[in-house]
Parts: sequence; structure tokens; C-alpha cells
Amino acid sequence: MPPPTAGRPRRRLSLAVLSAFLGAVVLGSPSPASAARPDGDAGTEGSYLVGRGIADVTGEAAETGMMGYSSFDQKTSGIHQRQRSRAFVVVDRASGKRVVYVNADLAMIFQSVQQGVIAQLKERYGDLYDEENVLLSATHTHSGPGGYSHHVAYNLSVLGFQKETYRSVVDGIADSVAQAHEDLRPGTMSLGTGALTNASVNRSREAFDRNPAADRAAFPDAIDPAMTVLRFRQGGKDVGAISWFATHNTSITNKNTLISPDNKGYAAYAWEHDHEGVRYLDDAPGFVSAFPNTNAGDMSPNLHLEPGSGPTEDEFENARIIGERQLDKAREIHRGARPVTGDVDSRLAYVDMENVRVRGEYTPDGKEQRTCPAVVGASTLAGSVEDGPAIPGFEEGMRTPVAGILDALRLDTPSWLATCQYPKASLLPTGLLSDVHPVTPKILPLQLMKIGELYLVAAPGEFTIVSGLRVRRTVAEQLGVPLDRVLLQGYANAYSQYVTTPEEYDVQNYEGGSTLYGRYTLPAYQQEYARLAASLREGTALDRGTAPPDESARQFTLQTGVVYDSPPAGKTFGSVLTAPAASYARGATVTAEFVTGHPKNDVRRGGTFLEVQRLENGVWTRVLDDGDWQTAYRWTRTNGLTGASKATITWDTGADTVPGSYRIVHHGDAKSLLGKITPFTGASAPFTVE
Repeated sequence: MPPPTAGRPRRRLSLAVLSAFLGAVVLGSPSPASAARPDGDAGTEGSYLVGRGIADVTGEAAETGMMGYSSFDQKTSGIHQRQRSRAFVVVDRASGKRVVYVNADLAMIFQSVQQGVIAQLKERYGDLYDEENVLLSATHTHSGPGGYSHHVAYNLSVLGFQKETYRSVVDGIADSVAQAHEDLRPGTMSLGTGALTNASVNRSREAFDRNPAADRAAFPDAIDPAMTVLRFRQGGKDVGAISWFATHNTSITNKNTLISPDNKGYAAYAWEHDHEGVRYLDDAPGFVSAFPNTNAGDMSPNLHLEPGSGPTEDEFENARIIGERQLDKAREIHRGARPVTGDVDSRLAYVDMENVRVRGEYTPDGKEQRTCPAVVGASTLAGSVEDGPAIPGFEEGMRTPVAGILDALRLDTPSWLATCQYPKASLLPTGLLSDVHPVTPKILPLQLMKIGELYLVAAPGEFTIVSGLRVRRTVAEQLGVPLDRVLLQGYANAYSQYVTTPEEYDVQNYEGGSTLYGRYTLPAYQQEYARLAASLREGTALDRGTAPPDESARQFTLQTGVVYDSPPAGKTFGSVLTAPAASYARGATVTAEFVTGHPKNDVRRGGTFLEVQRLENGVWTRVLDDGDWQTAYRWTRTNGLTGASKATITWDTGADTVPGSYRIVHHGDAKSLLGKITPFTGASAPFTVE
């Protein structure tokens, strides 16, 4: 194809260019062991130590931009369900090697998070855990607070770096790993696979159809239906499961402002809470169920190919249904999982993805090619119309709170870079901008982890299903293992947007425009992961390369903090503004409003802003909190001048609610003019549910 013309008009960086590419930027059965028992236990506890842990990673619940849809209007206003990190540690007792797997209810794992978590683990455990044997992944929910990246592009719609959210994410992930470490016991692992066909749809079919017939034949319905479940047992007790499946965690739309882990979070909650009786605020170990993503780049849960549409027109109901479908299939596979053996091991290399020379054996034309400095394409502005279209109404030159920063970063895309990125219509050369200030990442962590017979290709981006297939084939061939033993673990260790095949890239749909490093990004990944696989296969050491710098000292924020809180005249913090009715029929919604302070005063990580309490033998006992599906906590500013605000707590009682006497309790924190933060608690009058 001919390159674009060398002459390009000077282009002012508009707010829409940077914000839109955030995205949405924002998606064979194992052989049984000979000693297998019908319940899936291997009959021996000698091979592994296994441990599991779970911790809260919920950040600022009000007036903080949300991460995923790139909408300046989408700011947190409360909690539907808390976000959690789920961790598993596996130790091979024969070799002493260990690996850590983490899946968190986050939009992405940024390099900032990886750096922060590894630093904490080193402080706690010395050299026991590091970048190589710790895999951090995200579910890719778009309904959580943002601002925890060290790259400008991913903090822009949040108005900069949000310290408290970052601290909650890093501390929570590290705590979940610490719990798993302390929980290590002799145990076994089992593996199962199955197919789920009613929880995803291809949102970029035109691009998918450009792939060769041999690739398309692997996905007859243009979706990746594969679900893989890894089952963990300690002794004769099930203690956890990881259930991988490719679908975007975007059932809930950019109109929502309540924190939610979306469909994958619901699946995890339902297994843990409803089936295993886990109560997150109880200090006791329980079943831990993670629902991570794989190659979900072009997989949408919105089955009608419209935001919030499919299978119903209610976005929260869709999150529940799509989550429930994943849960039901996972539990079915879990029951039939067969024991696995094998050691644990890992490899990691830091790769400058803007400067990879790709050998011809990995390129479509058999010729040597190169990757490019990162560029955002024009098609990124369109967004993913199936999950979250880009922001309408932004124009070049409009004045906004970030206009000065954009002016300072203004830079044309030079002709050589436009040619390198062809046929992408280049809008924003973030790779060149990053020479001045970190905008998008250059150096990425590429990791390969072996857990028994399962291999995880930890990828720092959103790979389409065919991209994932090609990487998996490359790694499987290098290792000499069946293809279904190799999974593409997306959203892992860092974030660099999308990865399409060269054929998909040529179409320049949203995913192609968001493939930062050019047409040969995927072949570069294949080449580098082949290098990791060869090292793992041969048991040789691997040069990790140069890690990216810690950019924490270069962060900024344009978000104002809490000045002070003040109750309305005649009220105190925790006072009831709107009381529940005296009685409710089961299935009704209970509502109570309280005088409150700003939730930024204390994110209450590991705690709750609300309780539903039932009177049991004369004692008020907590039965629900703000991590439960049936409750919601909403914060509203009622007077900006005086600092007054209210908390609205709702409880959707179900048909199975135990009849009795209940009350709603609100926990909050208030900030005085002098800056002192004081916790408070308020409670409603009792009411009955019959």
C-alpha cells in the first residue's frame, strides 16, 4: 500500500483526542491424572502448597472520575458493590519455586500498580516475590474510580493522579497476596475446560472477517467461547477457583456513577457469598473465586451490540445475567475438573515496544518489520459504539481545565512516524510526547507463568481473539504443549491499550486505531513471547532488560480535595433525614437518608459505609453491607457553600428475606474547618420486613 503523503497540517491537540482513546480505553479438556478421584482431588497433598486471599481495593467513592469510558461526566457518587483483589499463591514443594496470581476488580493494572505492589511485597518478604513470579491482572470493570496510573493519558478524564485511590489499589492487592501467603497449606489443583456461547458477541466483526480462513475457523461464531477453570483444594476442602473467559466487563454503561465490579464481579460475589457463605467483613478465610479476562479485545457482553442492551435493557440486570452465565458454566466445569501435575515457574522481560525489530518468521509478508513510537489513531475518537462511544461535542481549541497542559504537549506527527503507522490516520503521537512527560508506556513487562500444566501469557493490553490465538499458538509450539493449556491473560502487569492482528489493523476500527505501536505490534509480541517460552522450556535464565522508571514523583492533579463538612442547622452527622417506613413487604425497596461527610475523608477500605442490621435475640446483627448486591450507598452534595451533604442508602429486599425487625446504619467521616477528620455512625429507627 502507498504511504500517506509526507505533508501533514499542524494539528492542535484537542481534549477529545486524548480523552477518547482511553477508551473503553475503555476480551480441549486436560488429560486426567492416573490417580484421579471422582471428586477431582489428586489423592496426594505432597506436590503443592496453595493459599488464597481477598482484600478490598475500593478507592474514592465520590467526585472522582471513573476509569474506562473516558467520560469527564462520569464521576463516582457512591457504591453499588466494593471492588476486591483475589490472590492465589502456589508453591512447588519439590523445587521450592512459587508463583502468585492476582485478579482484581479494576479497569486495568497499570505499571504504577505493579511497581507499588512489588515494592510492598519486597518490603514484607525480601526477595521471595518479585516482578517475575507475581502476575497482576484486572477484570476490566469500567465502573471504578480512576487516577491510579502514572501515565497522563489514562488519568486525563479523571483530572490527574488520585493518591487515595492509588493507595487503596496497591495496599489492597498487597494485602490479598499477604493473606494468600499466610494461608499456604498442602493442597492440590485441578483443571477443566468448557464452552460458553451466550455471554459475548464480536463487536468488531468487519475487522475479524479480514483474518485468514484458518484463524476464523477457530471461532465459527466469531467469539471465543472457551472457559478454563483452575480449582484449588486444601486437604479435602475446596478453597478457591479461577475461571477465565473472554468478555468485556462492560454490561454497566458510562451513565452509571456507582462503583461496581460489573458482570465478572457479580459472578465472583455470587459464588463466594451466595454459594459458599463468605462474608467479606468477617475476619475468617473463605472460598475465593476469581473471574479474569483473556483475549477480550473484541468481545462485548452487550449482546444487542448497544451499550447496556442485551440480554435485557437494564444494565444492572444485564451485569447480573452475564455474570450468572459465567458462574453457572464455571461451577459446571469446576465439578468435572481433573487433577493436574507439573511444576511452577515463570519468566519476565521488559521490552521497549516502540523499538522492536520483528523477524520475518512472525510477519505476514515474511519480511523484517519494526514497531513504532506510540500513536493514537483517528478511529479511536469514535470509541466502541457497542460498549461506550467516545465523548460527543468536544472541539479543537476549546478551553478546559487541562487546556494548558495540552498546549504544552502540542506536537505534530512527523511524516516518518505516520508512514510507520500506516494505514492509521495518526492524530496524537503519544510516544513522542512521552519524551517530555509520561503519556503512554514505552517499556512493557511481558510475562509467562506456568502453574502445573497451565501456561499463562500475561499481556499488558487488550488482545482480540485472533491476536490471542496467534500468541497462544506461538507459545504452545515453543513449549510443545497442547493449545488449550496456554491462555492469553489480558490486562496484566501494565496497560498499553489494544492489540489487533495486522489484518484487523488495516481496517482501522476502534481496536485498530487503539493499537499503539503500529501494524506489527502483534508479530512483535509473538516474537518476544517465543523468547520467554524458549527460556522456560530450556530452564535457562533470561535477561529481563531495563525496567521502566518510577514516575510517581512526576504526578499532578487538578482535582480539588475536601475543604470541610458541615451538617444542616439543627442536625448532627449521622442524623436521619428520611426515615424508612414502619414496615415493608418482602421484595420492596427500603430507603433511608442521613446527614453525612464526604466519603473522600476515609475510603473505609476493608470496611463499609452502610449496614443492614437484623434484631436477633435482642442484639443488632449485620446481615448486609456496601459490598452486597442488594444494597447501594449514594452520596449527594446538598449545599456546596456550607459543605453539607447526604447519604442515601437503599436495600432491595428479596423474596427470600428473613422476616423480622431491621434497621439501616450509616458510617461516615466528617472534616472540620481545621482539617480534623472524625468518624460517626447513625442508625434509623427499626422497621419490619414481613
